[in-house]
Amino acid sequence: MVKVGLTGGVGAGKSEVSRLLASYGAVIVDADEIAREVVEPGTPGLAAVVEEFGDGVLTPEGTLDRPKLGAVVFADPEKLKALNAIVHPLVGARSAELEAAAGPDAVVVHDVPLLAENGLAPLYELVIVVDAAPQTQLDRLVRLRGMAEDEAKARMAAQATREQRLAVADLVIDNDGPLEDLEPQVRAVWERLRQA
Repeated sequence: MVKVGLTGGVGAGKSEVSRLLASYGAVIVDADEIAREVVEPGTPGLAAVVEEFGDGVLTPEGTLDRPKLGAVVFADPEKLKALNAIVHPLVGARSAELEAAAGPDAVVVHDVPLLAENGLAPLYELVIVVDAAPQTQLDRLVRLRGMAEDEAKARMAAQATREQRLAVADLVIDNDGPLEDLEPQVRAVWERLRQA
């Protein structure tokens, strides 16, 4: 088994890289997807979030109102730290379960947005960073995801800097250009992972 960490700033294109790697045969362990799972209605994770932040972070249907919670935590580093203290251990436990089920010959790619921030690079044999200039990230968040510019900037500021991410990278995928420039780079990374 090859254990790989995949990270990149919000809007850098990490999800597209993850999708391509999965299409080649990688087993993807998506921390964001797991983070949503562990706060589904009826889970201990959601109960802990409501205890910390109040009923105001729930929709009328009783699910987590992600935009509302995001507006709270991305504007206040202490509240973000409190949320991470609830969610990260749950995500870590579920990620370990999925990795263990992957099989001995698998290339397991852990898609972890906060890999650099949380000092997780030593957990992986290789760390891949999907890199894009901050202006490119901001443009994608505003234009493609419909975020307000100030919200996009707050999300970016809450993450590691580009330099901090690049400092933990074993491999860098440059995603500053158009989508068609991405696939050949990801294919080359996949070939390298298959030989690791």
